[in-house]
Amino acid sequence: MRERLEALKAEAEQAIQGAKDLETLKQLRVKYLGKKGELTAVLRGMGELSAEERPVIGKLANDIRQTLERILDEKESALEAAAMEARLKEETIDVTLPGVPRPLGSLHPLTAVIQQVENIFIGMGFEVAEGPEVEKDWYNFEALNMPKDHPARDMQDSFYITREILLRTQTSPVQVRTLQAKEGKVPVRMICPGKVYRRDDDDATHSHQFTQIEGLVVDRGVSMSELKGTLLAFAKRMFGEDYEFRFRPSYFPFTEPSMEMDMSCMACGGEGCRICKETGWIEILGAGMVHPNVLEKSGYNAERYTGFAFGMGVERIAMLKYGIDDIRYFYTNDLRVLRQFQSV
Repeated sequence: MRERLEALKAEAEQAIQGAKDLETLKQLRVKYLGKKGELTAVLRGMGELSAEERPVIGKLANDIRQTLERILDEKESALEAAAMEARLKEETIDVTLPGVPRPLGSLHPLTAVIQQVENIFIGMGFEVAEGPEVEKDWYNFEALNMPKDHPARDMQDSFYITREILLRTQTSPVQVRTLQAKEGKVPVRMICPGKVYRRDDDDATHSHQFTQIEGLVVDRGVSMSELKGTLLAFAKRMFGEDYEFRFRPSYFPFTEPSMEMDMSCMACGGEGCRICKETGWIEILGAGMVHPNVLEKSGYNAERYTGFAFGMGVERIAMLKYGIDDIRYFYTNDLRVLRQFQSV
């Protein structure tokens, strides 16, 4: 048995030293030292030995096991080091090489304009509110002083889902929802940006989907002069000090009195041209004092509180600010257009 053990040791050492990878080494460990390995198989014959030989052969077998385990561990460490070295050589990165340029995206021009408008009004103490785009008829029309037979509804020919549910035609319902949430408390200062939907024929200046930003202020003693001052401060921040602005009477069912705000034409400087239809002025938004009926429907005492509201089309502001002549450019995802606004 001594000869068999010595021969097994020599065979195992040669096989271990010749192993080229960790998987082969793992198989050799199992082959020679496993529970069903060759060393165990040899030791099963110890029952045939005499009492004097058993301790000697047992010690020899234990020494061989320890020797093989040591050789296996050393070989494993050597193979792992060699594998790591080979991997490092394959994955070497030359940090002195120039990097690969990656194209950077940018904000969509409408998103950029919305953020600019929000920043201006937040600086004046307004908060930003949002509401559902699928809206109830009551919030979209009736709470805004437009009952079902009101002729102003014809101007907002709408996408109805049922007789009482539609895609909102304006962000004004968010004003009503905000007033209800305030439960008659003041002050209320908010703006509400978002998408709206109307059955318009798409052309250079109209779209069935567009973006609005509306604002609302309700408190004691709110006056038309505060409305004009707020809108002038906004317009000068948005467009600059080089333009003139004016207010003229208008009509909206949810404000009384109502007005529209114009600015001097950017193209002709107020002299009159095709863009401003020879008037020298371009409309930028509508506004007015909140109608008492709207306040009452939203839970406010119209004899105690007053307020003003305004609304603007984000696309119109962007078209005026950046000289864009077709609203469809905002929605066609043409990178040649969008890349021009990377610095906005």
